Amino acid sequence: TETVAMADYAPRTSLTGVIAARTLNNLSFRVGGRVAERFVDVGQHVGQGTVLARIDPQEQESDLRSAQADLDAGQAQLTQSAAAFERQKTLLAQGFTTRRDYDAADQALKVAQGSVEAAQSAFSNAQQNLSFTELKAGAAGVITARQVETGQVVQAAQTVFTVAEDGDRDAVFNVQEALIAKAPASPAVTITLLSDPQVRATGKVREISPAVDPASGSIRVKIAIPDTPAGMPLGAAVIGTVSAKPAKAILLPWQALTSSGGKPAVWIVDPSTKAVTMAPVEVLAFNSGTVVIAKGLDAGQSVVTAGGQLLSPGQTIEISGAGQ
Repeated sequence: TETVAMADYAPRTSLTGVIAARTLNNLSFRVGGRVAERFVDVGQHVGQGTVLARIDPQEQESDLRSAQADLDAGQAQLTQSAAAFERQKTLLAQGFTTRRDYDAADQALKVAQGSVEAAQSAFSNAQQNLSFTELKAGAAGVITARQVETGQVVQAAQTVFTVAEDGDRDAVFNVQEALIAKAPASPAVTITLLSDPQVRATGKVREISPAVDPASGSIRVKIAIPDTPAGMPLGAAVIGTVSAKPAKAILLPWQALTSSGGKPAVWIVDPSTKAVTMAPVEVLAFNSGTVVIAKGLDAGQSVVTAGGQLLSPGQTIEISGAGQ
């Protein structure tokens, strides 16, 4: 038998979720064109600056050559205009030219300077557009999605790859709204790898979705996992466990539980007669090796913890030892 006593009990809730990247980047070309080469695929790890794909650069190379030619012509014209202005400046000082010719040379120089500045800007843009024909990873991470094939024509800003950045991960769970309402504020969440319970980490709630999924009635909750273990890769199934604040409750070995009319019950021993009676109880939770009783027992009562299946109401028993 066991004497009923109140003990500390912290209710635990466990849910299954998955490991996800804290930051997902959708990568796209900044210019449109036909994809000439693709260098990576889903699942590959890439470093910052790695070239992921390249579009056919013929159009951009042609634009660059044209911009270079315009710049060369503009610089040649600027050289001539500068020389002409200097001549007019010298002649004006000597009185051998008119103010009108001097002003015309000055205006021509300013036009040439403006043309060169415009040509330099166009050349820089052409160079930049040529560099945009290569799509590079902005940060190290893992390719999680690919939306393009070699030979496909893509538009500027069309998503080509999705990259999960390296760094801290999140454990993502779909939680019933009622559980969130009962959860303690800022709980510590124990994250355990489903396939290997030895791999575990502790996280904190980072984000709770403000919207309820209309199909499942659940809310998406993201748990931040600092220093995510290497054994928890992206997409790994995990179990998240949250313990509520400890409260007093009655805990009994599961062997003490029997049933009466299909409902849970226990055998109570009269301390004076040693006769047993069956008492219905309300079970709050089932734990490993124990059951938590919510109602039906009082502290100090003696409960049969072994052999209950052999008893009948009113039967007297012999107690072989305390706590048996």
